[in-house]
Amino acid sequence: MLLNNKDTIKKGFTFLSSDPVMDFFINEFGNQIDPLDRHNNNYAIALSNLIIEQQISFKAAITIKKKFDDLTKLLSNREILEIDNETIQSIGISFRKVDYIKNIISFFENEKLDFSNLDDKEISKKLCSIKGIGPWTSEMFLLFVFHKPDIFSFGDIALINSIKVNYNLNNHDEIKELTLKWKPYRSIASLLLWKSIENQIFYKKKG
Repeated sequence: MLLNNKDTIKKGFTFLSSDPVMDFFINEFGNQIDPLDRHNNNYAIALSNLIIEQQISFKAAITIKKKFDDLTKLLSNREILEIDNETIQSIGISFRKVDYIKNIISFFENEKLDFSNLDDKEISKKLCSIKGIGPWTSEMFLLFVFHKPDIFSFGDIALINSIKVNYNLNNHDEIKELTLKWKPYRSIASLLLWKSIENQIFYKKKG
């Protein structure tokens, strides 16, 4: 059961529709969510793009990732490592992130990881051992690259803000309790919550 299977999305929508907010999202923009929009078979580049996304706006991330793709798309990972740091920084990536990106690419060039026999926690542990990768990045990797259906990141500010606005919740324990109701489709719930923020479409309780 992976997110790159349309049947999984359909089952997830059916399951989540018992939640009035999720049902509203599904009807408003369910056909717009795309779990494949950050997928890349080159795991080092996929993670590099996630590093770019850290702590910047959605629109800024799109622009910078496009510039990074234009700069690197015809290059091998080893050729990317040979690019001057200043050249990568000039497209809007901080020196710290350039260091992280090169560290990640170097890691995957030197370590041939086989993720196929690892569960989610083991994958996260492996990824978080790489300088520059923390829980948020590993969670986004599991969701968008490995298409895991039950990922929710409490470190994602946009997700938490979307819950606060749409559910009128502020307490961490209440938010955690809510997310558990979405198991085993928390990834799909996350995609809908992000789309709410992106489209600026929010649930308003009737009556």
